[in-house]
Amino acid sequence: MSRIPRIVILGAGYGGIVTAIRLQKVLNYNEADVTLVNKHDYHYITTDLHMPAAGTGDPEKARVNILKLIDEFKVDFVKSTAVQIRPHEKKVILEDGTLSYDYLVVGLGGEPETFGIPGLKEHAMNIRSINSVRFIREHIEYQFAKFKREPDRKDYLTFVVGGAGFTGIEFVGELADRVPELCKEFDVDPSLVKIYNIEAAPTALPGFDPELVEYGMKVLADKGVIFKIGTAIKECTPEGVLIAGDEFIKAATVVWTGGIRGNHMLDDAGFETMRGRVKVDAHLRSPQFENIFIVGDCSIVMNPEGKPYPPTAQIATQQGECCAHNLVAAIRGNPLKEFTFVNRGVVASLGRGEAIGVVGNRKFRGWIASVLKKLVDIRYLYIIGGIPLVLRKGRF
Repeated sequence: MSRIPRIVILGAGYGGIVTAIRLQKVLNYNEADVTLVNKHDYHYITTDLHMPAAGTGDPEKARVNILKLIDEFKVDFVKSTAVQIRPHEKKVILEDGTLSYDYLVVGLGGEPETFGIPGLKEHAMNIRSINSVRFIREHIEYQFAKFKREPDRKDYLTFVVGGAGFTGIEFVGELADRVPELCKEFDVDPSLVKIYNIEAAPTALPGFDPELVEYGMKVLADKGVIFKIGTAIKECTPEGVLIAGDEFIKAATVVWTGGIRGNHMLDDAGFETMRGRVKVDAHLRSPQFENIFIVGDCSIVMNPEGKPYPPTAQIATQQGECCAHNLVAAIRGNPLKEFTFVNRGVVASLGRGEAIGVVGNRKFRGWIASVLKKLVDIRYLYIIGGIPLVLRKGRF
């Protein structure tokens, strides 16, 4: 009797969790041994983290218990941290054990890309996890409390956000909404609070519709955000940031949202990478190892123009669906299908009741776009957990 194939999924981010959920729906019992490994017992919704980071949302709304999403009769969940991938041995080393596999799915997520800017890694905070956003929120509140004790320290009320991509723009929008509440709570003059959004590229939201970018920047500027576009951060120190033109912005809070790279374990394992990410083949496999699929932030998929798609939740979710299909096809000896990204639109929130978005050829802004953003969130919750999860997370 032949042995049941073993599938190990590393990471329960968008790509990993959708792969696991799809597998448990399609695979028959005892058709494969599927193991999902994640360092936390919850899946978190990365696209929502900007809200709890600013203090305008509850971190609990951004996370979902993994055991409420998977069928434990079909998927084994292992709460552990992967520390090494050994592709030639078909093994994964965990902090507390070893797993062997026939097929491996790498969905470990990315790491902050600092582009070699001195001090960013040591002194800037990142919106990357539930714990990191809790820290940022409490840090921001603490700055207001400290200012009341040291009113000459205006840097306590100066907030620098590096990067004006989706995360940066959405975070400054929420932070600008939170500031009036904090000023009232701590009896602080709102005019003393400064929020800087610094971007090295010549525009905010690079690649987004220019007309909507202009609208979004005006909305945020009216909320008090100070933009420095086409301006690189040269160095980050405990006292603030040095930017192009040798201007120093004294700030006790620096949040870096300027980019991500793939997980370091891919480099360590000998995969061919670009900024820690693997350019996968048409079926989402590593070109070096046909039994290893790579999804999410760790993968690179090229668009028809030959440029990499940005690593978004939307593409990772679609990769998870395709990856599960191809795993089942491989086990059953059927042809694999090529991954084709279908852009269902993009929406960026600008804080309370404001957003910008593009769906097909249609542009949305303001309240309508903010409703669209909520619908996008609801759709994802429905994909992974159905109506019960949508209701439980209070999205209606």
